[in-house]
Amino acid sequence: MGKAEDQLELPECMRLLAPEVLGSLPRLEWLSRSGKQGALTGRHSSPDKGVSVEFAEHREYALGDDLRNLDWRVMAKSDRNVVKQYIEETNLRATVVLDVSGSMTFRGEQAEFSKFEYGQYLAAALSYLFIKQGDAAGLVTFDDRLRTLMRAESRPSQVRRICEELHGTEPGLETGVGRVLHEVAERIPPRGLVILVSDLFDEAEAIVEALHHFDYRQNEVVVFHLLAEEELSFPFQSCQRFRDLEGVGEMMRVDPQAVRAVYLQKLKKFIESIEGACGKLRADYVPVSTKTPVSGALLRYLGGRKG
Repeated sequence: MGKAEDQLELPECMRLLAPEVLGSLPRLEWLSRSGKQGALTGRHSSPDKGVSVEFAEHREYALGDDLRNLDWRVMAKSDRNVVKQYIEETNLRATVVLDVSGSMTFRGEQAEFSKFEYGQYLAAALSYLFIKQGDAAGLVTFDDRLRTLMRAESRPSQVRRICEELHGTEPGLETGVGRVLHEVAERIPPRGLVILVSDLFDEAEAIVEALHHFDYRQNEVVVFHLLAEEELSFPFQSCQRFRDLEGVGEMMRVDPQAVRAVYLQKLKKFIESIEGACGKLRADYVPVSTKTPVSGALLRYLGGRKG
């Protein structure tokens, strides 16, 4: 059977795993930068002590300890009975948090996908990557409320479950990024990885507070900030009619040249606020223009992360 026929027989939801993205993933892997707690033995360091090749610390010998872990050199010098402890390796528990509010439906003329569609492909690709390397992946979707919460699992069938959920999700209207993320932080387990995919259309202060909440719960955070190229450069020339995709404000007629400088200044200040907060929290801020192919965005970020 030919490849074209195979492609036609794919379930509709699995087409979120675009061939060009899958083709790039075998060369990529996601390594955690801090200790994570998981359910299986894997490639990431854990905050717990166990058996590994990386030394962690000494502790006093206790009855029942494996004599092979005694550190004879330290015992000879200090006359203390001590055993060596090692950093236990564990699997990573990752949760992709996708904004599905109305503003995410904007596409623009320079992109193949809307921000919402781009986020769907990105979430599917990341979930596939984690589960392929033996880690666990989960999914959260939200607009002005929590829409979906799928606990992170490492079973191969989890990829299909996430793709089905993404495929069946319809964009909402209003958004409440900061407020909803506080709820997400409380409802997912601590010491995992949280990947936020959003255009971040909310007050910067509210978003920063939510990022601190994830940090307090000892989660590593990565923020994929999706914006269409038109939102980044505001290239409009003649008078335009702008419609609120979240259904809150009324349609407005605007002279772009009269507001461009102020708009770009406010956008720059907003981005600097989010990026600065991420830097202080040791979180990754990843700006993405939706005119960039999903595979290109992943290759650039994961390549830089590995480096």
